[in-house]
Amino acid sequence: MNPGFSQLQPYPFERLRGLLAGAHHAAGLPLIDLSIGEPRQPVPALIRDALVGQLDGLGRYPNTPGSDLLRSAIADWLQRRQDLPTGAVDPARQVLPVSGTREALFAIAQCLVDRQPGARVAMPNPFYQIYEGAALLAGAQPLYVPCLAVRGYQPDFDAVPAAAWRDVQLLYVCSPHNPTGRVLTLDQLKTLIELALRHDFVIASDECYSEIYPDDAAPPPGLLAACLALGLDDFDHCLVFQSLSKRSSVPGLRSGFVAGDARLIERFLLYRTYHGCAVPEHVQAASVAAWQDEAHVSDSRAGYRRKLVQAQQVLGMSAPQGGFCLWLPVPGGDDLAFTRRLFVDWHLRVLPGSYLAREQDGINPGAGHLRVALVAAESECAEALQRLSRALSA
Repeated sequence: MNPGFSQLQPYPFERLRGLLAGAHHAAGLPLIDLSIGEPRQPVPALIRDALVGQLDGLGRYPNTPGSDLLRSAIADWLQRRQDLPTGAVDPARQVLPVSGTREALFAIAQCLVDRQPGARVAMPNPFYQIYEGAALLAGAQPLYVPCLAVRGYQPDFDAVPAAAWRDVQLLYVCSPHNPTGRVLTLDQLKTLIELALRHDFVIASDECYSEIYPDDAAPPPGLLAACLALGLDDFDHCLVFQSLSKRSSVPGLRSGFVAGDARLIERFLLYRTYHGCAVPEHVQAASVAAWQDEAHVSDSRAGYRRKLVQAQQVLGMSAPQGGFCLWLPVPGGDDLAFTRRLFVDWHLRVLPGSYLAREQDGINPGAGHLRVALVAAESECAEALQRLSRALSA
């Protein structure tokens, strides 16, 4: 048995079920679930139509690299979205379709970590738990980079000593960050790239929340744009992970991509050839339609913006810089007790922040916070925010 299994912790939603076991709401309010970041908007018609129109593809094995058409659609989207020159992304060598970012973010560690003694995988803390599980099952130890309130919830990369960076083989970053909603600036991304080149580790940039942001004129910067700003047109040591789940509200499609350093893409393609996780042809067809259209993304972003503006008004808080999650301090600092009270008194299901982080130096950076995912319908979110406001002021 892989020894990493002994270090895995229960997934946050399993822990939440345990926390709420035996808890009952008696006031008759309908349950509003804001714990899972699953978009609940209607599937865009163009994606549904493209999916159904290619069902004959079920009669064929898909190939692991994906179709030329899909890789080109992804490369074109990256160039438009990141304001990269035409031809900056080679669809044949620098793009690989994947079955959603969750699978790919896990698999990249299994592909790249060389399992030498002392190998580390760095990640922000709090974090998407896939990063930690990927590190442990690849034979590495996590290196947690704290995201504390005193630093505006930005990961404190300066707190990591140079000696520790020398053992890092892979760094996960997430911008906009799940769960805090903070965005890394172009200068911060450039600094991380320079650090990766100096210490010879790979950056895996999880950008699956990048299309949800408050100002249409100021989208979050991406890792590939930072590479070109440094003159690295080969995207050396850098990989970007992107998904249609949040961007296009199709989490069940399980479609995304990894793009960047061709040398790393080549090795990852070889790994995936053995892994047996090629994207089916009908999913590829739907993905092409999604990457080629921005109108449905703009409509979705506007809906999230309305919810976030209402959250600012009702809760008197600053909006996240990106994504659809609120990262809320709780009265008294006990996020577990407050989560349970929200369920019992107000029939709201949210996620305790401490479940998304690990204690380091006696501090759990997620403790005393809630992650509230504004994914329900606008009317439900409006009702949930009113309940939450009353609970916070009680």
